Amino acid sequence: MGIENLVISITPEPIFHIKNFPITNTTIITLIVSVIIIAVSFFARKRFKLVPKGAQNVIETVIEALLGMVDGVTGDRKQTKIFFPLVATIFIFVILINWVELIPGLGTIGIKETHHGKEVITPFIRSSSADLNLTLAIAFVSVFSAQFAGIAFLGIRKYLSKFFVNPFKKPYFVGTFVGVLELISECAKIISFSFRLFGNIFAGEVLLLLSLFLVPYFFNLLPLPFLFLELFVGFIQALVFSMLTLVFLKSATIEH
Repeated sequence: MGIENLVISITPEPIFHIKNFPITNTTIITLIVSVIIIAVSFFARKRFKLVPKGAQNVIETVIEALLGMVDGVTGDRKQTKIFFPLVATIFIFVILINWVELIPGLGTIGIKETHHGKEVITPFIRSSSADLNLTLAIAFVSVFSAQFAGIAFLGIRKYLSKFFVNPFKKPYFVGTFVGVLELISECAKIISFSFRLFGNIFAGEVLLLLSLFLVPYFFNLLPLPFLFLELFVGFIQALVFSMLTLVFLKSATIEH
């Protein structure tokens, strides 16, 4: 495959169709990663022993680190137990789909197709985070979970009073204006969440693809720094996404 076969598409590429519904490469990657997480969780729970060894040590280290992180923000073990499953699931899922871009064959192994008389490759491998539909879906889960947490902890009337303030009571119109701003900021979180993750990972995939073609073959070790960079970016983006989710959950439970 040469650079002339390379097509950079901002939308995920359909691999096949079920009736009229397209199954894209990111849909397949998302399903595979989801099945892996569920399978590992199921077998780990069944096989965990009192004295850990091998892979159990790694899993317990990751879980303890995440638990400490959640504890540090909530400062309350009762809240930690409620928020931890969502925050940990988001972190593990996002970091795994981010690191898919490091799999050999990214963008280069796929189905040969002809578009407008030109032979191109429809790749099998594409990170799910490079699909705006998925990042938008995770952002919706994160932001709506914060709203549910706020209602559950404060009650629906007290929680809504954060956004809808009577302009004829103190602090009068200032309070109403601040409430409207709060409501807009809640909606803006969905946009900032989804586009930040999508933009970083999509740009990383393009960088990796171009680095494969733009360097001479005898410098084939040159893309290595980019791979390490994307390893780091994938981790940071997963950490930022899960930490912000946690902070939003915590702040939603606090009265003004």
